[in-house]
Amino acid sequence: MALLLCLAGQGHLAAQADMVPTPVTASPISQFRLGSDETRFGKLEFLGGLVLGSSDALFGSVSSIRFLDDGTQFVSVLDTGHWLRGRVQRDPDGRLAGLTDVRITSMTDALGRLEAQKYFMDSEGVAVRGAEILVSYERKHRVDVYPAGDFERARPVGTVPILIPEGLLRANGGLETVVTAPKASPLQGAAVIVAERSVDESGNLLAAILDGPRKGRFSVAARDAFAVSDGTFLPSGDLLLLERRFNLATGVAMRIRRIRAGDLVPGAVVEGDVLIEATMADQIDNMEGIDALPMPDGSLHLILVSDDNHSVFQRTLMLEFRLDE
Repeated sequence: MALLLCLAGQGHLAAQADMVPTPVTASPISQFRLGSDETRFGKLEFLGGLVLGSSDALFGSVSSIRFLDDGTQFVSVLDTGHWLRGRVQRDPDGRLAGLTDVRITSMTDALGRLEAQKYFMDSEGVAVRGAEILVSYERKHRVDVYPAGDFERARPVGTVPILIPEGLLRANGGLETVVTAPKASPLQGAAVIVAERSVDESGNLLAAILDGPRKGRFSVAARDAFAVSDGTFLPSGDLLLLERRFNLATGVAMRIRRIRAGDLVPGAVVEGDVLIEATMADQIDNMEGIDALPMPDGSLHLILVSDDNHSVFQRTLMLEFRLDE
């Protein structure tokens, strides 16, 4: 593989060199609730987690994660305008043990620039759909399409119309989530976007189904000052939304809601059921990414990751839960 060496702030395509793997350390998390061996939280069972770190200054600021078909390889985007890919390792008991084969590369914009200004390359969501990788950006709001086979070195090959007028999207609260539905679901593989904090005239979060038989805009009911940070579809076609909240009085909080497949139609205001809500009493941080992972035994696991904002006061976490169906 090749590393696209960045020319920060320059409008030139950089040279290529052999890529050096990014070293990543991992410390296990055995308890989700601090000081408690409890494992059941709402509809989820905690299976374990990791605190991740690296000597590479680029590591961190993880905004979204998607696992590939083998269940070990993943692709993430960093909100610094970088790709991150790697593979999870498990211990003999099947618990998360670490990351290997980690690579970080600069994303390339439509003009062939690497590490363009934050305004243009604030990547927040990623979705894999066949031969395409979709990336949602805020500030310069859009969903770009990259070729899956060479995404780390390629320019976007297209842009998907987002259906939401750009004037309704907040600069730092726009397209946080892009996710694609299963083909064998009512949305038939459609791409879905949900805004982080941008709302309609009723105060509900803006969202849209970008293609397929149910193409059109809908809204997500905003509740309790939570903001949507990512989502993932279940094989049934139900949509899980990961939400986060921060205020000085209570600190950080996390919530996951489940939206039924049948409710995802144009014009709807969807509410969903809460699967889990966590606070500072739990092992969470600025939770920004979620993916559903079918396991060989037929169960469904959820993998969550956090964005440390490259701050010494925050952590990059990877948490794993089993979903109680």
